[in-house]
Amino acid sequence: MSEIKVPAMGESITEGTISRWVVKEGDSVNQGDVLLEVETDKVNIEISAEESGVITSILHQEGDTVQIGEAIALLEAGAGAKESAAASAPAPAAPAPAASPEPAPEQSKQKEDAAESGSPKASPSARKLARERGIDLDQVQSRDPIGRIYQEDVKTHGSVQTAPTAAPSKPASAPSAPKEQASFTKPVERQRMSRRRATIAKRLVEAQQTAAMLTTFNEVDMTAILDVRKRRKDKFKEKHDVGLGFMSFFTKAVVGALKQFPTVNAEIDGDDIILKKYYDIGIAVSAKEGLVVPVVRDADRLSFAEIERNIGELASKARSNTLSLNELQGGTFTITNGGVFGSLLSTPILNAPQVGILGMHKIQVRPVAIDDERMENRPMMYIALSYDHRIIDGSEAVRFLVTVKELLEDPESLLLEG
Repeated sequence: MSEIKVPAMGESITEGTISRWVVKEGDSVNQGDVLLEVETDKVNIEISAEESGVITSILHQEGDTVQIGEAIALLEAGAGAKESAAASAPAPAAPAPAASPEPAPEQSKQKEDAAESGSPKASPSARKLARERGIDLDQVQSRDPIGRIYQEDVKTHGSVQTAPTAAPSKPASAPSAPKEQASFTKPVERQRMSRRRATIAKRLVEAQQTAAMLTTFNEVDMTAILDVRKRRKDKFKEKHDVGLGFMSFFTKAVVGALKQFPTVNAEIDGDDIILKKYYDIGIAVSAKEGLVVPVVRDADRLSFAEIERNIGELASKARSNTLSLNELQGGTFTITNGGVFGSLLSTPILNAPQVGILGMHKIQVRPVAIDDERMENRPMMYIALSYDHRIIDGSEAVRFLVTVKELLEDPESLLLEG
């Protein structure tokens, strides 16, 4: 009998959540077969069988948090061929699991019997609490969309059950019971946070609590960029086989500004400031599981076409959940584009340990004063720089953003450089 353990998944990852079991107890597997999917705060990872055999016991269920190196299932090695032969003869195959004297398969058999008898699907912690309190799981109401019962459901059920018995001894409290019961008649849907969403929430709060975060704003006249794209997009596409978007202009402008204001490309380490002499730009991408920030490496050395191609590939991987850990780590500055969703103005939150993040917004035609006598409708975009005031002074942040604005409003210079 061998243990299937959670493998190491990167330096910063110490635990994960089982999001999906591909196999079930009693299944025969071959070496290399995918057994389950584990969700981490960065990527989802498939765990495969290291040897052929039969899954005799699953120790952790979907939704359980597991540590790196922890055993999550038991496998009887070398039993795959025997199971395959048994599969062709259904009658003798049934008693095979019961013949094993190992304790783990015995527990597995009890779980299977419970499942066959219609026992509700519940987490191990919920089953344990229900046994301790003498609660029948069949009577527990689940708030999970798929009907899985969690510890909180058992606790809630216990409190509701005890409410009527307390009413006769304290008549004055009787009116409170109907109110409590009435609250459960309202339609609600309880969803468990994905590990990535929970990690995003934790890190955003940490960023606000640990950094002296401040945001400064400016606006960019996008007329010149739109004109360049209109004139060059067809030849650009024909030559490089990739579209000319806005992100390459912003990436180039940010790199140019970072070179002039190196503190914005830094990191705080205790009482030290680490000035980074390279430009790995994170591009925030909205994926199904939550926001991820893949990194365009050495953006200062890339052409417009290479930047556009890298961003396109990273965004595609983010949406298909196939990003590697290396593609998500080590950025020096981040760009986020809320404009694609229609945001007109926002204050982006720092992507720690970075000390600066640029927010792009919707391009909106607005009347702009050209001089004392003329007004014109121009495509304008608000841009926002959130920064860590501990090492970046306000004047430096303002000048950084003005530099980004000036470079964007003169895109020909960016094209000549890139």
